Amino acid sequence: MSIRPIYLDCHATTPVDERVVAAMLPYFTEHFGNPASISHLYGWEAEAAVKQTREILAAAINATPQEIVFTSGATEANNLAIKGVAEAYFQKGQHIITVATEHSAVLDPCNYLKNLGFEITILPIQKDGLIDLIELKKAFRPETILVSVMAANNEIGVLQPLAEIGEMCHQRQIIFHTDAAQAIGKIPLDVQAMKIDLMSLTAHKVYGPKGIGALYVRRRNPRVQLAPQQHGGGHERGMRSGTLYTPQIVGFGKAIEIGLAEQATETQRLTQLRQNLWEPLSKLSGIHFNGHPQARLAGNLNISVEGVDGAALLLGLQPVMAVSSGSACSSATTAPSHVLTALGHSQKLAYASIRFGIGRFNTQQEIDIVAKHAIATIQGLRNSAFVSVGS
Repeated sequence: MSIRPIYLDCHATTPVDERVVAAMLPYFTEHFGNPASISHLYGWEAEAAVKQTREILAAAINATPQEIVFTSGATEANNLAIKGVAEAYFQKGQHIITVATEHSAVLDPCNYLKNLGFEITILPIQKDGLIDLIELKKAFRPETILVSVMAANNEIGVLQPLAEIGEMCHQRQIIFHTDAAQAIGKIPLDVQAMKIDLMSLTAHKVYGPKGIGALYVRRRNPRVQLAPQQHGGGHERGMRSGTLYTPQIVGFGKAIEIGLAEQATETQRLTQLRQNLWEPLSKLSGIHFNGHPQARLAGNLNISVEGVDGAALLLGLQPVMAVSSGSACSSATTAPSHVLTALGHSQKLAYASIRFGIGRFNTQQEIDIVAKHAIATIQGLRNSAFVSVGS
């Protein structure tokens, strides 16, 4: 029996927590009703379960249950937020601001709108991955209708200053959207204090099931209008039609409950594991730590390695660990990470980068094994490159 590699790709997805699975199971076979079937017990049971998860998600971000719109995931939530605002506020303006390091689920809808005549400003980032608030201020126009800035970056883990951005947007009556797929359940989020109008969420980054997400849509001060992007039945206050997937929704709620309950202790534990992985790696020459050292997700370590081939590095690591060199959603492309090139890395250095996503079920023993093998792999590749050049 072969030994499976140590999983360190928790920004791509996470295993579903057994407690989440246990909560979901009855809704596949026993409480299987359609939550929209409100004329009998089966529908009432499903409706009650959906309502409970709305309450959990709303409490997690200081919203109201009525402001939670369920989607198939964060990608759909991002599309609904960005395209929905663009269509609903078209008469007010056609200018949108976003950031160079956003996920493709934000950049691609923006490019789609650009083809329809919208103007898109893509802000650069600083060397630590944070946006420059002065540059954001300069980018505002009278016709700006939306600003979209990710809460926690999926590659380098950097946490953007949401409260400051939200304040700047609300002063100008501009809608503020954040993709919080990587942040929910991991860092404190408060849509009121941070003045966030739209927030995209997903379950599978926080030990919940794949295929379920949500969009927070502010109802007051201001009341955000969205043009629906999916029609057919008027579900979710008319914003997202389609039968709700009750088992997934239940799992989402349970995952967030667990994440919030364990957030403080898990943040401390993951920060220590990350530090214990970085310390031996940092002793090698030519190793770049990508992103802000403090304003980042606890379980994220992203490094770039000089003097090695990126493909060979990933191949050399694979027998022992499951890691990635960039976003899982763009891993099929041959281009270097747009996030790392935005940091100022050359294409060659961006290719030779590794994202370690440390998670709930990783141990110190695993981190020790990973560090030892990563160092041996890097040194081996550098030595073989030296021999090849010198021979």
